[in-house]
Amino acid sequence: MGIVVQKYGGSSLSDADAIKRVARRIVDAKKAGNDVVVAVSAMGDSTDELLDLAAQVSPLPPARELDMLLTAGERISMALVAMAISDLGFTAQSFTGSQAGVITDDVHGKAKILDVTPGRIRSAIDEGHIVIVAGFQGVSQQTKEITTLGRGGTDTTAVALAAALDADVCEIYTDVDGVFTADPRIVPAARKLATVTYEEMLELAASGAKVLHLRSVEYARRHNIPIHVRSSFSTLEGTIVTGSINDPAPEGSMEAPIIAGVAHDRSEAKITVVGVPDKVGEAAAIFNALAEAQINIDMIVQNVSAAATNLTDISFTLPTSDGQTAMTTLDELKARVGFESLLYDESIGKISLIGAGMRSHPGISAKFFTALAEAGVNIGMISTSEIRISVIVDQDDVDRAVQACHTAFDLDADEVEAVVYGGSGR
Repeated sequence: MGIVVQKYGGSSLSDADAIKRVARRIVDAKKAGNDVVVAVSAMGDSTDELLDLAAQVSPLPPARELDMLLTAGERISMALVAMAISDLGFTAQSFTGSQAGVITDDVHGKAKILDVTPGRIRSAIDEGHIVIVAGFQGVSQQTKEITTLGRGGTDTTAVALAAALDADVCEIYTDVDGVFTADPRIVPAARKLATVTYEEMLELAASGAKVLHLRSVEYARRHNIPIHVRSSFSTLEGTIVTGSINDPAPEGSMEAPIIAGVAHDRSEAKITVVGVPDKVGEAAAIFNALAEAQINIDMIVQNVSAAATNLTDISFTLPTSDGQTAMTTLDELKARVGFESLLYDESIGKISLIGAGMRSHPGISAKFFTALAEAGVNIGMISTSEIRISVIVDQDDVDRAVQACHTAFDLDADEVEAVVYGGSGR
């Protein structure tokens, strides 16, 4: 008997009928002879509703209390799912993140999982129960306080549980039928991918594809846990995330596609530090301060130093949610570093072309930039990795850019394959 870990997002648990439908799918997995462990998100938009409520009560709620509030959403879901399973004649036990042994660091709001000690889960499995775990949360190893993992944290909870339990597979149930070559809301002709490598999925997730959370893919790659992305609203096969771009192709298989997909992200902002003295250590001082503030930086561009002034500009992108913290942090650094000013821009979007095949196919960059130019899209910043090219464009140009690039690389399907059953894509 194998262990299957499943994850259900908020759109899959939006109301009582949805919860009953999910319970039936969980029971089907149990009837098939599997031990089943399920990680659940909060119902529908309840996390956003709790955040709105907190904002009405306090403009700056303490991080500890905000985590205590937000974890309530997943606890409601886990209990309701367990009740629905019980009504189907099977026993289920629900556990909070801390009860399930999800151990984290002590950073409220975006804690990282350090370890999973699933003793209580194993005991419940041995007793024949289906196990339901509240996602998105854990307990700090040091302070013993309740923590949350940040947006998309239930994906990471599910993969971490799968690794700790040595599960056969981690099934991520969402409101689309798998991983597509682009967001079906923007490109209705997007194709569903049957398989995608960990590296390609990491780049897609980091570039804005919302079907899987970045940290969950990192965790799965590290522990070699296959992820099966499926819709909770259909019985289609979905997409398997597994393997590496460096693995040899299976014997007799066709060469892998050059491009896996086109991703976009509207949740980033750009900060430009103007007039930075071109001296050793100044960039280090800037980015060390941002790191200490727990701010993740994405793209970075430094201009050539002006000969007359010996000053340079440094631009970088970061999550919009961290924008105010970053500006405050840098403003406090101004006197020490001696830069002239700060510029902040939220009206940007990131477009990324991802595919393992671009490592061995010349002309990909030229084709990408030509497609953007022909669509009338101006490029603000460029960043590349071995299997990704990303550009920053005006936010109003995002849809047009995604559509143009998707068509340019022959990714459009002949028939519409994508159905968005819910509303969030998560």
